[in-house]
Amino acid sequence: MSIQNNRRRDPGGMGSEAILVWIGIIVVVVGVGSIYAAMFLGHKIAGTGEALPADPFSLVFGLFGGKLNWPGAPGWWVLAGMGLVVIVLAVLFGLMLRRMRKGRSRVDRAASYMGRGKDIESLTSKAAQASAKRLGVENSCGVPIGRTVGGGAPLHGSWEDMHIDIWGPRTGKTTSRAVPAILDAPGGVLVTSNKRDVVDATRDVRAKTGPVWVFDPQSIALEEPNWWWNPLSYVTDEVRAAKLAGHFASGSRDPGAKTDAYFDPAGQDLLAGLLLAAALDHRAITDVYTWLTRPTDDTAVEVLREHGFALTADQVAGVIDAPEKQRGGVYGTAQQMASCLTNRQVSTWVTPRGAADTRPHFDPAGFVRDGGTLYSLSKEGRGTAGPLVTALTVAVVEAAEELAARSAGGRLKTPLVGVLDEAANVCRWRDLPNLYSHYGSRGIILMTILQSWSQGVEVWGESGMKKLWSASNIRVYGGGGTTHDGSFLEDLARMIGDYDRLTSSTSYGRGQRTVSQQLHRERILDVDDLAAMPKGRAVVLSSGNRPTLIRTQPWMAGPHADAVRASILAHDPEAEKTILEAEKELSVVESALSTEGA
Repeated sequence: MSIQNNRRRDPGGMGSEAILVWIGIIVVVVGVGSIYAAMFLGHKIAGTGEALPADPFSLVFGLFGGKLNWPGAPGWWVLAGMGLVVIVLAVLFGLMLRRMRKGRSRVDRAASYMGRGKDIESLTSKAAQASAKRLGVENSCGVPIGRTVGGGAPLHGSWEDMHIDIWGPRTGKTTSRAVPAILDAPGGVLVTSNKRDVVDATRDVRAKTGPVWVFDPQSIALEEPNWWWNPLSYVTDEVRAAKLAGHFASGSRDPGAKTDAYFDPAGQDLLAGLLLAAALDHRAITDVYTWLTRPTDDTAVEVLREHGFALTADQVAGVIDAPEKQRGGVYGTAQQMASCLTNRQVSTWVTPRGAADTRPHFDPAGFVRDGGTLYSLSKEGRGTAGPLVTALTVAVVEAAEELAARSAGGRLKTPLVGVLDEAANVCRWRDLPNLYSHYGSRGIILMTILQSWSQGVEVWGESGMKKLWSASNIRVYGGGGTTHDGSFLEDLARMIGDYDRLTSSTSYGRGQRTVSQQLHRERILDVDDLAAMPKGRAVVLSSGNRPTLIRTQPWMAGPHADAVRASILAHDPEAEKTILEAEKELSVVESALSTEGA
């Protein structure tokens, strides 16, 4: 891994000796200038006609040497006025310094060593607009990232870049990354989350551009099931049946839980066979769980044989005909995977209300074609609707991939933006790392948001998480790291790079003063700096660019602020509290922006 190195002076500022020298220079300049002005203006006001030298120092030395006369009272008035001006300027300078320090954080000094200007040229608004124009995307230049600490330049990801974000709890990932990405999307948007805040903040704004669908089987946002989606509509063959069974398997396990080498794969294969049989026979998905409670029921086998899936039928039949203990173990494992179907509240979202159900059915292909916004909400843990959220997410993304394959250039004309917030909790898509880099070229822009590196490792494993990280063009770390992520933070500090700190030391001997200088290589941002990253700051690593430090830009500082507040007031039960917290965060941002202006 390459290490950045920049041979520059310590970003901490000047040494004490340099500060004393500058103070002395300022005192001399102000003192000499004041006396010079008092002498010239005083003699002119007094009308003495005394000839004065043009050189300020000759004038001062002449005055103190008795060769020049002081102009009397007019000179004192001018000198008093000059003193008043100096005092006012000093106060204004102090207030400016206080304001600048208030808007700065302790990590901002590192920005001088990190990417800026041409170092991050491909992330600038100009580059993003050029990319959008080349791809034929209108009304949006890209996904907003933030503003550089060094210079305040706005940064955007292009419509070919894939994102991964690691932000700890309460660090502003929703307000600064998820919400702005949703609001600036030019077409369809897919969102996953375990909280209602992102829905409340954006649904009314997004409703102006297309239909809004809120998949809320666990009443996180208290949404009524006024539409439904049949997961079996996704199952068209044994391949898709296996994928859907995989989503149930991933979502039903606790993070880091050990799996049985025989029963887990066998249970997943059985579940896939039953899902395929239910889809072929146009049954409700809850019938699959009913079959799992009746190990000797061979209805699914007959359905599979009737539709020409002989080998899959043999697979299911082999489990049914297995010894009782073996069969019980496989069926029991499959039951645990599909346990979320036993929740009546969940089932109302994925099964019809009889033959006369008038609720609209969600069609992933139609959603991708016509646009709109889909919010999929679920809680964490076993027995939740996480497998269904994952299945719905995958169904939409694969529908977008199919549409892209039929479109010019093999990519969507208008990009689909997917904000996978809390992906490790509510959307455990096992194949995501393998597919990530592919979607950028299809116009399917995904942003995977995690709370920590270890959280991703629990879902995809160490190698899978590394693959997901490396496949992302834009990687954002927003702070909140812990000791559990020590290796990740160490790698991140190494990627950000080092600088050579120039220090000096003074020694005295034999009546002589000797000054020597040394270079010490130090990390630009060390592990402790990254672990305690202040709110409002984030590190951005992107393909082909040097790492850069940014000021995060929450929605409160964006063009949709008023519309978002109105949406929160219309839907959030604790709207006043939510907006108050947003205003507090906005005050931090405005302070930072005013510092840039100063």
